[in-house]
Amino acid sequence: MTGLLADLEVKTCWQLAEQAGHARPDAMQRLLYRAVWDADAVRDDLRQLVADRFGGPDAVLVVDETGDLKKGTHTVGVQRQYTGTAGRIENSQVGVFLGYAGTDGHTLIDRRVYLPASWTDDRQRCKAAGVPDEVEFATKPQLAADMITAALDAGVPAGWAAADEAYGNNAAFRAGLREHRLGYVLAVSCDHLIPLDGGKVKIRADRVAADLPASAWQRRSAGAGSKGPRYYDWAWLDDVCTDADPDDGGHHSLLIRRNTTTGELAFYRCWTPKPATLAQLVRVAGIRWTVEESFQAAKGQVGLDQHQVRRWDSWHRFTTLALAALAVLAICAADEAAHDPADTGLIKLTVNEIRRLINACIIRPINDLTHRLRWSHWRRRHQARARQSHYTHRLNLELQP
Repeated sequence: MTGLLADLEVKTCWQLAEQAGHARPDAMQRLLYRAVWDADAVRDDLRQLVADRFGGPDAVLVVDETGDLKKGTHTVGVQRQYTGTAGRIENSQVGVFLGYAGTDGHTLIDRRVYLPASWTDDRQRCKAAGVPDEVEFATKPQLAADMITAALDAGVPAGWAAADEAYGNNAAFRAGLREHRLGYVLAVSCDHLIPLDGGKVKIRADRVAADLPASAWQRRSAGAGSKGPRYYDWAWLDDVCTDADPDDGGHHSLLIRRNTTTGELAFYRCWTPKPATLAQLVRVAGIRWTVEESFQAAKGQVGLDQHQVRRWDSWHRFTTLALAALAVLAICAADEAAHDPADTGLIKLTVNEIRRLINACIIRPINDLTHRLRWSHWRRRHQARARQSHYTHRLNLELQP
């Protein structure tokens, strides 16, 4: 945990071991591979800690995915697939994450590695990567639904769910949220068919928007951004978008957001167990972006994407510890904001600044010259052996008839 919070350029087992004063990376590698501990139990503790600090009846569960570019084919879940990290199809590993946003803070509280069908259909490949035999193919919305169900079953207080189009377009995902009586504001694509008149008529979302009069739009803020309130024009069509189960006792609606500068439109299918206001729906739509902020902080501050692990258990262990380190920063920032005087002329301490202060005031880097030189020798020796092994492997392939 200290290593993940430290000011290291890269946060692999090698760098973490050197930071900790170890002579070799064996202990850190064992922690992620062979040591006996339950990453899911640690995740449960983390989730409860965050819920205790940020929890409330109007908290929002936010799901999203993020990808890490990878080489080779042996790392769990890796294949050529689309990842938003690169904005295109690349050799990558994708994880689905659950964020939690309360009144005064937000962070990530759960994770699932996505296994494409090319993996789950190849049990030998799964076995080599340590994937449990009982793990079968699951879509990203299914993984997201599992995390939401686990959080609610654990007593995490929440009144809403939010997600992007990949999840909002999925009818089964929406139905699962309604079964939990969890209100949602889910983005959908512009060509998503909106059921009107009790589902008898279905019209594309962008067609619905095109037919709206100017009086249908209201300008409201979706929350504070780095440059001030994020104002958009919003149109709200209540009592539409009824899915296959019209007797769910809730309220379906369509929310449309229009960029005040470009005119770009975004669409949201909404459902609430009780009547809601436009202000409530706009707030939840704006909170969805907290998961993007959490991804940025997790990768930039605690090395979420810097692991060099291949196996199922190792990925979940490293990722869980990275989420725990991120939670430390998020809770520290929230505590400082709660106790800060009303007007100091300074912005609130950010997660980034909290980590800088932790490194300046608490973490003491090892400056022993002998220790640093010993690690330099170890790295170069290991890399020389790895190079020789690669050369030998390539030569053997070339000599094969």
